[in-house]
Amino acid sequence: MKRLFLNLDNTLQGSLAILFASLLWGTTGTAASFAPSINPLAIGAFSMGVGGLLLSLCAYKKLHQDWQKLLQNKRVLLIGTLGLAVYPLAFYSSMRLAGVAVGTVVSIASAPFMTMMIERLFGKKQTVSSRWLLSFLLGTAGIALLTFAEHADDGQNAEQASRLLGILLGLVAGLSYSVYAWVAKRLIDNNVQSESAMAAIFGSGALLLLPSLVFTGGELFSSPLNATVSLYMALVPMFVGYLAFGFALRHVNASKATLLTLFEPVVAAVLAVVIVGELISVQGWAGMGLIMVCLYLQATEKQAVVENSRGICQPEKAG
Repeated sequence: MKRLFLNLDNTLQGSLAILFASLLWGTTGTAASFAPSINPLAIGAFSMGVGGLLLSLCAYKKLHQDWQKLLQNKRVLLIGTLGLAVYPLAFYSSMRLAGVAVGTVVSIASAPFMTMMIERLFGKKQTVSSRWLLSFLLGTAGIALLTFAEHADDGQNAEQASRLLGILLGLVAGLSYSVYAWVAKRLIDNNVQSESAMAAIFGSGALLLLPSLVFTGGELFSSPLNATVSLYMALVPMFVGYLAFGFALRHVNASKATLLTLFEPVVAAVLAVVIVGELISVQGWAGMGLIMVCLYLQATEKQAVVENSRGICQPEKAG
């Protein structure tokens, strides 16, 4: 199996790594449902913070090797750190105000568009292919169908102002996610090793997130179940998931990476049906079908890349 994976095209390896990470991330909502007494801000800060520290510790040697390069990119790194720190706070607040389904899908569905805008404004002027646009439209339509289906099935209507604020926070979460994904790719393209890039962003972000637990983290370890959920969220979706995501960013650009993470809400919806017992309408399943078509178009798109001596993929220059 290992030999088969190593023989895969680099772009396909990256795509599979992102799908694996999204599979792990999609379990967070179901896991959190087993510990409803934990403040959503606390679970976000703890999982991102502890996961970030672990990423930094595991990449200590490579961080040391790339320290000078990271200092040369300190402004970009600071932007990524702020994006990572904002993301869990906005994301979990969005779910609290707008509902888990709506908050999740708004955050994820907005990320590909925002990442593409960031790349167009601050990165290399890449051509947006018709295939990318088609996959983006299909994925967005699928997310919209899934969102409205979930909201209708829940049968609960939050106050309009509260729900609108939750949606706006979801957009903030999508933007902040796009920012630190783009920064990670920018660092990698500047010859920083992928492990160092992710560890630097998450480690510095952890320094901002963990102090907030003094005010919000009282229930994290108040019972064995809460402790299990807290540790699972930090070790599996955050730590292992972002290791896979960091590897993937060596082989795919940030806009494609964020599109492939549309697999996350599909996983979350399926687990909600199978484990939590929620119901999804035919409209919701149709939305997941569109998302799967989007994933297929993205995962099979060819990218012309060349590898430098350190194995970092960069766009091949024309002519």
